[in-house]
Amino acid sequence: MAIQLAAIVPHPPIILSQIGQGQEREIRATIAAYQEIARRVRGLCPDTLVIISSHATSYVDYFHISPGKKARGDMKRFGAAQLQVSAIYDEEFTLALEKNAKRAGLAAGTRGEREKALDHGTIIPLSFLAERELSCEVVRVGLSGMSAAEHYRLGKCIKITAEELRRDVVVVASGDLSHKLLEDGPYGYHPSGPEFDRLSTQAMADGDFLALMTLDPTLCEEAAECGLGTFWVLAGALDRANVESELLSYEGPFGVSYAVAAFAAEGVNEERAFDMLYQRAERERLNAVRAGEDAFASLARQAVETFVRTGETLPLTDDLAKELLQQRAGVFVSLKIAGKLRGCIGTISPVCANVAEEIVKNAVAACSEDPRFDPVRQDELERITYSVDVLGPTERIDSTEQLDVKRYGVIVVSGYRKGLLLPNLEGVDTVLEQVKIAKRKAGIPESERCRMERFEVVRHT
Repeated sequence: MAIQLAAIVPHPPIILSQIGQGQEREIRATIAAYQEIARRVRGLCPDTLVIISSHATSYVDYFHISPGKKARGDMKRFGAAQLQVSAIYDEEFTLALEKNAKRAGLAAGTRGEREKALDHGTIIPLSFLAERELSCEVVRVGLSGMSAAEHYRLGKCIKITAEELRRDVVVVASGDLSHKLLEDGPYGYHPSGPEFDRLSTQAMADGDFLALMTLDPTLCEEAAECGLGTFWVLAGALDRANVESELLSYEGPFGVSYAVAAFAAEGVNEERAFDMLYQRAERERLNAVRAGEDAFASLARQAVETFVRTGETLPLTDDLAKELLQQRAGVFVSLKIAGKLRGCIGTISPVCANVAEEIVKNAVAACSEDPRFDPVRQDELERITYSVDVLGPTERIDSTEQLDVKRYGVIVVSGYRKGLLLPNLEGVDTVLEQVKIAKRKAGIPESERCRMERFEVVRHT
């Protein structure tokens, strides 16, 4: 008694005929694969269905597990209020899962429910699975902003809970793939979209969960993927198990891609401990990054590690590179973990005697004073990567036509309000996006005219 079957499914509202109004016929392969998953699940008669939804309540640093006895939801926001779905929650499983997560040191539980109603990432799978009645209780789990390893650990807790309670369990990961497949799609096109899909569907077909866990974060962000975190949890639920994997369908005619895949556990395989393999791969990647750091990024790292461990500011020595000691410039120091920002503080123009002092000052501020994040902890230090942007002189411009999102950063000014955005940032693909974000940072309304300046940077990593 444990995980009988795990499945990856999408959740496009258009797949339901009441919403698609005939357009659903363009994703026939997805519908047929979904129906096959439903047939298999109903044939297994599981005790509990665990649905991991990318649209359930989520937090940056916490996995939310839906509490209570039951919940319902509808598709009103998609123009089909008559489409209603109810779920009876497995309270015993939810409570045990919360306890197992706590025992594992994982931030997960039933606190902080923002929306009791079922989300469409849960409603759509249930619409297929319960079409002819699915007499089992449901556990609904959301995602977090934590790493692939943490999502995998949550999946392991699901597996442990199923074994402890002697439940037959089916795990469903509800999430779409890239949203950037077509120029005329709702989210536009990016070449990373089809590449993300190629890599992720190959990993599904092969049952290669490590490949899913080690996808390039920049690629994932550019592809605007939706379901990767749910796939990581599913992988953890199959920890140390041989699996028979099947990619049943893949298509994306509307500019958003949908995959359906099934994974059946077939005995124990200690070599498929993907959390351990992931940690080893991450150590190797981070060691390579550290070995390749230039003097600027290395100084930022030393400054952060010294401050976090001792509370002291890193003293400068005379053996630093000349360009660090002889140049004055504004500097931004950025910290990332697994491709996600962990802190960024900078100065538009120099306030210190040289770039070295500027880096140390801003590195300390980035790890301890960025209001968007908690201060960096010691246990995070080995996972942080650093970049240092040294700003060139600014120049006034008259229009956005003089900007290039890859080459120039932008400064927007209106009265005492000033906002800056660096060039060549992940997920910022157009000048309009760049200016919009800079205005938002400054508290300037998007429609308000403002003075603009541009600048170039030298990025050190």
